Amino acid sequence: MINREKTADSARAVSRLRAKASFHLFTSFENGPANNMSPPTDWIPGLWKDTFDDMLNDDNELDYEDQWTLNFNYNQTEEITKEERKRGWKVYCHCAYGHFRCETCKKTWPSARIVVLFRYRLRGDRGTVIMRPFGQACRRCQDDEFELPGFSEEEVEKAFRRLFSKIRKNCYDDDSDDGSSTCSKKVFTKPHEASLCEACRMGICCQDED
Repeated sequence: MINREKTADSARAVSRLRAKASFHLFTSFENGPANNMSPPTDWIPGLWKDTFDDMLNDDNELDYEDQWTLNFNYNQTEEITKEERKRGWKVYCHCAYGHFRCETCKKTWPSARIVVLFRYRLRGDRGTVIMRPFGQACRRCQDDEFELPGFSEEEVEKAFRRLFSKIRKNCYDDDSDDGSSTCSKKVFTKPHEASLCEACRMGICCQDED
């Protein structure tokens, strides 16, 4: 009798384990692919820093034996004073494709006209890049809260290739590559609404010719 009860308990335990395994497998199937296919909507500075370092160290994008670093300044503008110009600062505005998510209503939307502003200079053997991504406001909420964009790794690499081309030309007098060789696929999105764009409100326009 005891053996039968133990056997029954064991059978019930195995059944529960199988049910749990089936549930987790179903949950992973339901949630996993959907999340993987969702475009990135979060601003991730680490992605930009890691990609910057990888492209310099592994791809030798700036192979001049100088040390370049990337920093962030979320208040900088495209205006450069005479003193800053004397100290070697230059500006490049890149027009990127990415996605936004409203923190209030959770709505997401794409944009092919996201402004990413770079300041850069080379002093001695040290180069500095300072970047700022500009946000967009939610059309549904109309609350003037600018959300920062999310980018794919491919889009980040494209932005840096264009930037490195500018650096080679303006800091090293190397204009053999103007960055136009960077491959990009045409992306169609809804018409850009300047009233919801942080960069447009500040009078900053993309300089890219895509």
